Amino acid sequence: MPEFCTCGAQLPPDALFCHKCGKPQRELVVPEIHIPEHAEFALPLAPVAVNPPAAPMNFHNRVALRIALLVAVIATVLSFLPYLNWLAAGYFAVFLYRRRTGCPLDLGSGVRMGWMTGILMFMIFAVLITGFVILLNASGNAEMFQAVLKNATDPKVKEMLKVFQNGPEIAILLAQLFFFITCLSMIGGALGAKLIGRVSRPPGGGNIV
Repeated sequence: MPEFCTCGAQLPPDALFCHKCGKPQRELVVPEIHIPEHAEFALPLAPVAVNPPAAPMNFHNRVALRIALLVAVIATVLSFLPYLNWLAAGYFAVFLYRRRTGCPLDLGSGVRMGWMTGILMFMIFAVLITGFVILLNASGNAEMFQAVLKNATDPKVKEMLKVFQNGPEIAILLAQLFFFITCLSMIGGALGAKLIGRVSRPPGGGNIV
C-alpha cells in the first residue's frame, strides 16, 4: 500500500481513501454469498381463525337466557299453533344464539338451549293459567263463569272451562303442558344444533336482544 496519495498527501496505515482528495487507495473485496439452487424458504403462515370457546349452556349464560326468554314470549303469542310453536321455539333459540355469539353448538348444547326455552314457556303458561283461575274464582265472577259455561256450544270449550273449576285437573293440565312444551322444545333445539349449530358464522352478528 503506498504511503502517499497521488495528490501528495501522506496516508495513514491501512487507509482506504485519501483524507485530502478522497481517492480510493485499494479495491474492496465483497464476499459472495452462495444460495443453494434447491433451497426452500418458509413463508409466514396466516393466522387461523379459531372459534371462541362456548359458554356453559345454562341459566347463568345471560345471552342464552335473554334469547330463550325472547323466543318463549314469541312462542306464547303464537299459541294458536300448538306443538308447532314449541318445536320451532327450540330451533330458533339455537339459531339466534348461534347468530348472536358465533359459538358452535353441539347436540347437547342445542338440547339444553331448547330445554331452557321450554322451561320459560311453561312458566309463562303457568302464570297465565293461574291468573285466569284466580280471576274466575274471584267474587262476582263465579256467576258469570257459570253463565258462560251453560251458553257454550263447543264441547271442547265446555270441557276446558270445566277443567279450570277442578284443582286436580288443573294440576294434570300443567303437568301435560310441562311435558309437551319441554320435550318439543328440546327436540327443536337438537334439530337446530344438527342443522345450523356448526355452520361457520362470524361472531357478533348483531344484537338480537
